[in-house]
Amino acid sequence: MGFMDDAKETAKAVGEKISDTWEDTTDRVGDKVDEMKADADVKKAEAERDSVKTRNDIKEDLRDN
Repeated sequence: MGFMDDAKETAKAVGEKISDTWEDTTDRVGDKVDEMKADADVKKAEAERDSVKTRNDIKEDLRDN
């Protein structure tokens, strides 16, 4: 019985390790996705800011002329 108990404990430990590794991997992937979404949001906001500035500059030039 000792051999079977050891095998069960080893199998359980391996299963837990695989589970922990899977959770870590999914967390890392999720973090990377969140980072990429945040970068995209920043780029979109910067592009919008630049667009508004350009539009305002053009309006200002038209008012001056």
